[in-house]
Amino acid sequence: MNTNAPDNLAAKHPKEAALFARLDSLGIAHHTEEHRAVFTVDEGADVKARLPGGHTKNLFLKDKAGAYVLISALGSTEIRLNQLHKRIGTKRLSFGKPDALKALLDVVPGSVTVFSVLNDTEGQVRLILDKALFSHDSVWFHPLRNTASTRVRSADLLRFADGVGHPATLIDFKEDIT
Repeated sequence: MNTNAPDNLAAKHPKEAALFARLDSLGIAHHTEEHRAVFTVDEGADVKARLPGGHTKNLFLKDKAGAYVLISALGSTEIRLNQLHKRIGTKRLSFGKPDALKALLDVVPGSVTVFSVLNDTEGQVRLILDKALFSHDSVWFHPLRNTASTRVRSADLLRFADGVGHPATLIDFKEDIT
């Protein structure tokens, strides 16, 4: 495990060790940096400034028919929720409720991450990855809590998604919707 995580800074998520073990078992190198709690992309600008690579945002969504979607995108990517359903073949989308987030992905608001699909053992959440993530050699995600960030190679994202039973749909959010 390539983790730089002092034990005294923040309580770890109960499944964080399982996440790192899964990354290790999939042959995915990772490095974790502790930091203060960060709840939004803008709020973490100073944290990102010291961590080279792509930084991410993650949206937990539910469509009008009850289907759940997790979007993992580059932090600077513009996602038009009012048009997204047309791109991904769902009903209109809105943000998922915190209780559903906890029940399905075992994380709380502010800690949503691509890594949380590890906890969706019944495959109820569809994973969408922003193609812009792959324009960076490495990308950072929370390791199930918002008081740390974990770096992986962007090339390993699809291996992780497949390895936890959540094959990803890739979307280029810069393309126009017709």
